[in-house]
Amino acid sequence: MNDTTIQTIDRDRIAATERVIRPHIRRTPVIEADAADFGLPPAKLAFKLELMQHAGSFKTRGAFANLLTRRVPQSGVVAASGGNHGAAVAYAAMKLGVHAKIFVPSISSPAKVDRIRGYGADLVVGGARYAEALAASMEWAERTGALPVHAFDQAETLLGQGTLGLEIDEQGAHIDSLLVGVGGGGLIGGIAAWFAGRIKVVGVEPEAAPTLTRALEAGRPVDAPAGGIAADSLAPLQVGRLMFPIAQSHVRRVVLVADDAIRNAQQALWKTLRVAAEPGAVAALSALLSGRYKPEPGERVGILVSGGNTTAVNFDR
Repeated sequence: MNDTTIQTIDRDRIAATERVIRPHIRRTPVIEADAADFGLPPAKLAFKLELMQHAGSFKTRGAFANLLTRRVPQSGVVAASGGNHGAAVAYAAMKLGVHAKIFVPSISSPAKVDRIRGYGADLVVGGARYAEALAASMEWAERTGALPVHAFDQAETLLGQGTLGLEIDEQGAHIDSLLVGVGGGGLIGGIAAWFAGRIKVVGVEPEAAPTLTRALEAGRPVDAPAGGIAADSLAPLQVGRLMFPIAQSHVRRVVLVADDAIRNAQQALWKTLRVAAEPGAVAALSALLSGRYKPEPGERVGILVSGGNTTAVNFDR
């Protein structure tokens, strides 16, 4: 275990990062609900609606953390993304007057591709999966000198995403546990570093993309399947190496959910709270609704709804 990483991505640095990015990000709401509203045994739920963030997801926090705390060269920035990180980097670059080159795979949703283009970034769509977009972005960085902004395996990215934990604390949610969807692990790594065991942080992954599950089993990041309904946001080949020791120390457990459970959670969130979220953003809720995560009596559960970049669909069907 790399203890240096845990000390580097810590509460002090997250708080310092939050002060830097605060003028550029939204303080997204926390909405309280009763689990009975979702057909579950009575319990208190607190939904952190980060899908209302600029560019439609939590990724905007990490994007601004990178662009505001690192030196950006004349050639600008480059990022690879399943979609949300690309939109966030494109948005931050637009606001700060920086050129952005974004690589996304062909599985990226039209909603995310449209957002990236709308923010004026130079967009390249190619390859089937995130790993191919990442390889293309690194080649571009080497050729042009552009600053690579990694979607999850970058200290500044983790620090930016960790500000979500700080914000939840400031909003007085008083939660006992927090369910967080996991892709590359930048979000859960930053949040777990902030809470550092003070609450129970639980990761939720699609069965078709068990990246953190496989890493914890192996004792290190390893390749995992990268498919499923949320593949454009929760399906890199591996979790990040920077977040992994944080997860080993501060993520209580990881549960896996089926694609059907994710679809059902999308519909339930819309019907109950009238919130339309993308598949990867409701993985956390799906763990609760499917029974893969069962709260203890009296447990106050936080649920992170991480993004809303989805093409309009009929959730009422």
